Amino acid sequence: MTVLASRGQLRASFLRWALLIVPAVSLLGFLSGRLAQSGPGNPWFDALVKPSLFPPPATFGIVWSILYVLMGVALTLVVTARGAPGRGVAIAAFAVQLALNLAWTPLFFGAHRIAAALYLLAAIDIAVLVTVVLFWRVRRGAALLLLPYLAWVLFATVLNWQFLVANPDADGRAGAPATTRFEI
Repeated sequence: MTVLASRGQLRASFLRWALLIVPAVSLLGFLSGRLAQSGPGNPWFDALVKPSLFPPPATFGIVWSILYVLMGVALTLVVTARGAPGRGVAIAAFAVQLALNLAWTPLFFGAHRIAAALYLLAAIDIAVLVTVVLFWRVRRGAALLLLPYLAWVLFATVLNWQFLVANPDADGRAGAPATTRFEI
């Protein structure tokens, strides 16, 4: 026998990892947004002047849901590429860019730090690009799955910059008095 695992075994391994990784990545993204009270309904955000590039608010939930699934599948492809050169470094790069990604929402929506969030997005742009390159070396399909994410974070960088230009006095401003919002 010249193979360590059959195609069926490899497929089962991929599915097991995907059932763990895809929901985990999606859940982390959801929790980051939820805990920071991102989007409409956040009094500080609602008071901001919206740039002309700002899409309908529902777009963000749809796009991020798709992107987190694509990110999870891409990571699964790399995780299951056992023995591939550069696999560990690629996984580490993914973890770094994901941590940066998850930090953006609390920084922008929670701390109201528009300028700091812009700098963070620049770091995210670089981290995602590095991750795409490293994924390409392990599994090209994984890198291709990250391209929509790269495009979206580049768009988000431009949008964040436009928010800063349109709302220079809102950077770091607490906005409305401290309130707690409960949904029943």
